[in-house]
Amino acid sequence: MTAMTPRADLSVAEPLARFIEDRVLPDLGLAAETFWSGAAAIFARFAPDNRALLAKRDALQGELDAWHGGRAGQAIDPAEYEAFLRSIGYLVDEPAPFRIGTQGIDPEVATIAGPQLVVPVLNARFLLNAANARWGSLYDALYGTDALSGPIPTGGYDAARGARVVTAAKAFLDKFVPLADKKWAEHTRGFLNLKDATQFVGHQGANLLFKHHGLHIEVVIDREHPIGATDPAAIADILLESALTTIVDLEDSVAAVDADDKVAAYANWLGLMKGDLEETFEKGGETITRALNPDRDYQVGDQRQFTRPGRSLLFVRNVGLLMTTPAIRLADGAEAPEGVLDAIVTSLIGLYDLRGLGRTRNSRAGSIYIVKPKLHGPQEAAFTNALFDAVEDLLGLDRHTIKIGVMDEERRTSANLSACIHAVKDRIAFINTGFLDRTGDEIHSVMAGGAVIPKGEMKTAAWLRAYEDRNVLIGLEHGFLGRAQIGKGMWAAPDRMADMLRDKQAQCEAGASTAWVPSPTAATLHALHYHNVDVGERQVLRRAETVPLLSVLLTPPLAGTRDWSREEVMRELDNNAQGILGYVVRWIDQGVGCSKVPDINDVGLMEDRATLRISSQLLANWLKHGVATRQEVEAALRRMAAKVDAQNAGDPFYQPMAGREDESLAFQAARALVFEGETQPSGYTEPLLHRFRAESKARRH
Repeated sequence: MTAMTPRADLSVAEPLARFIEDRVLPDLGLAAETFWSGAAAIFARFAPDNRALLAKRDALQGELDAWHGGRAGQAIDPAEYEAFLRSIGYLVDEPAPFRIGTQGIDPEVATIAGPQLVVPVLNARFLLNAANARWGSLYDALYGTDALSGPIPTGGYDAARGARVVTAAKAFLDKFVPLADKKWAEHTRGFLNLKDATQFVGHQGANLLFKHHGLHIEVVIDREHPIGATDPAAIADILLESALTTIVDLEDSVAAVDADDKVAAYANWLGLMKGDLEETFEKGGETITRALNPDRDYQVGDQRQFTRPGRSLLFVRNVGLLMTTPAIRLADGAEAPEGVLDAIVTSLIGLYDLRGLGRTRNSRAGSIYIVKPKLHGPQEAAFTNALFDAVEDLLGLDRHTIKIGVMDEERRTSANLSACIHAVKDRIAFINTGFLDRTGDEIHSVMAGGAVIPKGEMKTAAWLRAYEDRNVLIGLEHGFLGRAQIGKGMWAAPDRMADMLRDKQAQCEAGASTAWVPSPTAATLHALHYHNVDVGERQVLRRAETVPLLSVLLTPPLAGTRDWSREEVMRELDNNAQGILGYVVRWIDQGVGCSKVPDINDVGLMEDRATLRISSQLLANWLKHGVATRQEVEAALRRMAAKVDAQNAGDPFYQPMAGREDESLAFQAARALVFEGETQPSGYTEPLLHRFRAESKARRH
């Protein structure tokens, strides 16, 4: 048990108390007593409301279960369904026409379109890689991935592939920074005659800086470099402005179940805001220390100098309303709402940036960017707005200094998106769609209505197409153009960059000003799409479109009277069981909240709690409606345990599951996620994951 210490009307875990009082407050000139008294007042005010909102979720789900259960197997009349949802308060009235009033937004959020990374806060090395991914080498991205056809080199330098990289990269320059009189491959040295002279914005020594669609392109000139020495123009590389923004994640991609975990997360966020986060590791027999990149200085001619950010603009994703944390206990002895703690502490740490106390700057516009996930409807959005008001008052910040990114990933938020935006209209920084959590909530919401279609078919379902379009069009309707981000979801296959280059441009064409990518390399390649597509122009055009009907969004993805073949069912059971086990075993046994997990076909996919939610909810739904039996699901889990063991055979820290299913906490957790999935709040996986992870940690002690 972690020792607790009294602070105001709170009992605070000793590691958290020491971290805040010894490492955070002194440099900010804040008194511990004042801070804790203010924090206690916030918990006293918002904890009861938090509990009430969760109770409302449960009550609404009960109403949904009764309505759908009474009509299972019947066709749903859209008008009747919408009337029912309004009668229980699931749907609210649309607000009067409005436009968001957000001020103090950095251009990376408001006016420039580009890739966005999401990175687990508990992995310092990944954090640094992501923060430094503002600039990426196009040469490296093309050379080391399948973006170019042919085998990826694994040994020494492959000159033939290198030549193909240079050809492709110069073709990129020809397309987006064209010369007036020749191709870039024909350029040798000396004066550049650009077709559009305004694209040249400065230089850094011999390096040349250009701009297109708001994104910068740096052509590296180095005659001493092995590549530059063989190039007619001495071009050694082309650097692209890549990950404009990064979400530092305390939620879906981390396994943080106790005070020690929370302190480790907050300490890394502190290192980012102070600019002193470092990580030392061994690679290829060499010791490497990684730190945050400095800003990049350029000049125009011999006189005027200017600076471009050297790092991605950082958001921080807090947890949602559901979970409580043992790091703080309230006056009544109950665990504190974890999302309230995150809002207080991540904003407190954000003061380092606002006051210019760090080695680097994050927001030059003077904002703290918090992403809020898993909000269910406008009442929860309004709760979060009031919470951020209270945190601003505690920290002496101007109103709306704390900006919010609203994840449109729950059905009640999607259906009431205008009202949700209105509730946070003066601090909203983005809205973002997320296929996996949104699908997980879709399945749970209609759990009683019948069996749902297989997971792979969800991506072409009518409700999902309406959801993606409504997110963009409703955002534009309320003034997001030039003021806030409209985002799209993750490309989950980090090793399949050729496929990403082929498919992910559609998100830009849909009018999304950002979209998630799984790695810095993917960010550099995805940046190509924002040169191909002028997202601002696409948004202007899309503003004239009609928002898809709410009735389409609310069409449940039910299979109806589908005649299931046993082959189809077994394939879906194995696919989902393998995905669940492959992710859960690392979460429970090793505390890894997000990683590249081999799927059933041994293709590495980025998995987090959102992917787990959809897989576990689908199997729970099929169990409920008799598409599969408990015995069949249990057999699939046992079969796939052996497969996952084999896929992890090279991991020295891995604990096998097959043959010890009743002993393995990871296997027990996976089993519970399916067999108890129907009763989990909103179908979320966190309560069970936290329970089994805490038990796993206790066994080690």
